[in-house]
Amino acid sequence: MSNIMGPVKSEKVISQMEEKRQNILSCAVKIFVQKGYMNTPVRDIIDASGYGTSTFYRYFKDKEDLLNTLLLDFLDHIIDQVNRYFKQEQDVHKRFVESKRVIMEVFAQNPELSEIYSRVAGLSEAVDKILKEFDDRYLWFVHQNIAYGIKHGYFKDLPLDPICHSILAMIKYAVHKWVVLKEISSTEMIEMVVDFHRCLGEGLYAPHAPSGN
Repeated sequence: MSNIMGPVKSEKVISQMEEKRQNILSCAVKIFVQKGYMNTPVRDIIDASGYGTSTFYRYFKDKEDLLNTLLLDFLDHIIDQVNRYFKQEQDVHKRFVESKRVIMEVFAQNPELSEIYSRVAGLSEAVDKILKEFDDRYLWFVHQNIAYGIKHGYFKDLPLDPICHSILAMIKYAVHKWVVLKEISSTEMIEMVVDFHRCLGEGLYAPHAPSGN
């Protein structure tokens, strides 16, 4: 019987492809920060990567697709770090506050991506659509976690949408003050968000919440 599935890529080939993809993304991040997203043509990214045009378009449809990949990969990393923290910490109230420290530490460790995330809003309809996907996925993640707390009696049964949006708004504000306005340090940015969630938690925690997870 003939193999109609086509050749299967070896682990080495897959690893090489991922390395190329990451190299292109890394080059794009540096150029976006230096020149701005709108002022960066795809040709500059291709030239900086050292690959040919066909290699770029093998991984990305266009510049918007590359930006979408950058931001959603960044969000995946943030969520992965929070999920890892959740496995280590069983106290739901502590999770609510300290998981935001985990999130903001990821921003602090990635100043270039943080700057891109903070600066690109409003540049074009396509870019705003990308940011909306980032925000919607993060809001869903926060919504699920607080809904869990409500269901199991850790949090009061309050409307989730304003709570989730206020959390996202505080994160955006703190990142903007740090990486765009340069009014605060990365440490101050982290503590601003953590302190906000300590205060928010005081209003959210159920008075007779169960202990532990």
